[in-house]
Amino acid sequence: MNRSELFVHYGKPLVFLLCLMPFGVLIARGASGALGPNPVEAITHFTGDWTLRILLLTLAVTPLRRLTGQAWIVRYRRMLGLFTFFYAVLHVATYLWLDRYFDLGSIAEDVLKRPYITVGFAAFVLMVPLAITSTQGWIRRLGRRWKTLHRAVYVIGVLGVLHFLWLVKADLLEPAIYGVILAVLLGLRVPRIDIFARVRSARNRRPGIASEQR
Repeated sequence: MNRSELFVHYGKPLVFLLCLMPFGVLIARGASGALGPNPVEAITHFTGDWTLRILLLTLAVTPLRRLTGQAWIVRYRRMLGLFTFFYAVLHVATYLWLDRYFDLGSIAEDVLKRPYITVGFAAFVLMVPLAITSTQGWIRRLGRRWKTLHRAVYVIGVLGVLHFLWLVKADLLEPAIYGVILAVLLGLRVPRIDIFARVRSARNRRPGIASEQR
């Protein structure tokens, strides 16, 4: 087993546990009555925050792989994406069940009249096909269309930041930080400003490296 395989073999259980830790913290807070005077609001915000955080970690995988040149990093992306969906399901379920008690009329009114809920639901709807098609079987079945479909994660990221930004009324610092991180992660994917490609190009232009590659 080479070094890359070792990192993946032992790293995946660790990443799994780290991603599950926020859920454990939430359960512990609920069991100890530490969710504050409005538990539903606390759960909603907690699960929403972690959905966005893990989504940004998912989007950071490709830039990190380009920066380090370590292809094995990509093998964590599916797990991170599925945990993003896991916390998004908890977030939406909290709203539908604990906040609105499955009152379809009230839910429809919120979706139509509150922009932050509109974009939030749109982001969740876009997540569903990505989670369903995350398996190797679907990757083979869809072929090149799989990559096209999963580029929707960029739209989900934008909608997630907007959802948070439009939700808060006073303190815009945290959603602004997420927005900047998202902008950087998406900007690094634009070919003309791909700094990693420039670094690689600069390395290739070095006389020693160039002579070795001939």
